Amino acid sequence: MTSATKPLTCILDEDYELFRDSIRAFGKTIADGYHRRALSDEFPHDIYARLAAQGLIGLGVSEAHGGQGADHLAQGLAVEELARHDFSAAYLVFAGTSGGAFLERFSREADELVPRFLRGELKTCLGLTEPGSGSDASAMRTFAEEVDGGWRLRGEKTSVTCVAEADMAVVFAKTTKGPTAFLVELDDPTVSRQRFQDPGVRPLGRGSISLDNTFVPERRLLGENGRGFHMVMNEFDFTRALLGLMCIGVAERAIEMTVGYTKERHTFGKPLSANQGVTFPIAEHLTQLEAARWLCYRSLSLRMADRPHTKEAAMIKWWVPQLAVRAIQDCIVLHGHVGFSDEMPLQAMLRDASAVLIGDGTAQIQKLIVAREVFGREAIGR
Repeated sequence: MTSATKPLTCILDEDYELFRDSIRAFGKTIADGYHRRALSDEFPHDIYARLAAQGLIGLGVSEAHGGQGADHLAQGLAVEELARHDFSAAYLVFAGTSGGAFLERFSREADELVPRFLRGELKTCLGLTEPGSGSDASAMRTFAEEVDGGWRLRGEKTSVTCVAEADMAVVFAKTTKGPTAFLVELDDPTVSRQRFQDPGVRPLGRGSISLDNTFVPERRLLGENGRGFHMVMNEFDFTRALLGLMCIGVAERAIEMTVGYTKERHTFGKPLSANQGVTFPIAEHLTQLEAARWLCYRSLSLRMADRPHTKEAAMIKWWVPQLAVRAIQDCIVLHGHVGFSDEMPLQAMLRDASAVLIGDGTAQIQKLIVAREVFGREAIGR
């Protein structure tokens, strides 16, 4: 193939650019309320309804179930652009991407539940982490006992985002065959919920779920008995790229604010932007974020091509949130004393991005995954 006929695969085509532009335009309509919402513990029902009306909840759900059937890269572009304007809104789309996919692919009631989910009438959350087992999902203690007509679940899940507002939870529990996924009604009297006091992503909230011999009917088994671990690990290879793009979006917004501020703020008779101590850090952060963006796009592209991408996804998860946090921290410093105040959104942006340092696995576990992919499990003793 000659250079004249070889497709340009390292740039987004017109369809993706138009989609990005449409999401950015929508994001601008909700941007003004981000600062106020970020300092509140109230769930943004109005924003959730608008996201659903735009078809952004369950963006990847097939057209057969009423979704848009967006591919993985388009879903990445959506959360990246939304995070520029409202990190929690981007997270709702991120969570909707996972929730919609689980319901469509694994629920026996998909025809009934997925349309409700897409309309914003049904909210779900993910119960995987436990108090005694964070990244080691295989060490879960929540147990599912098979009984007549279904299952009885006992145990506790923690670090569950949107737990206070969700109607159902995708809960992973061990059966005699291994980790298995179940769809649990959260208003069941045997289920109790507790909300944590987190500094970031406050409108969505995070908390725990306790299951006290909770009955789950057979139809609420998701996928196959004993195949839950494979289901969720495969999903992480996708969601880690989305989280990376969300971090890039919010960090670049902080940089845009800082560029504008340092051009207007004058000290010693000249704008702050006249100092290389101001402009060089910005240039460095933008360079690193651009490189990180294309690692995210590559990971999503590999997934779309049905090619291995566990290593790339883990690279994203350990590296990109750290880039974003450092960039936002520098932006705060470049704003001086006003950057340290909650009167500006920078502190909220920093807290929101910091949440991704932990969610979906810490940097330490991600580096272990990368090492395992490169050296092999036996060579590193894991």
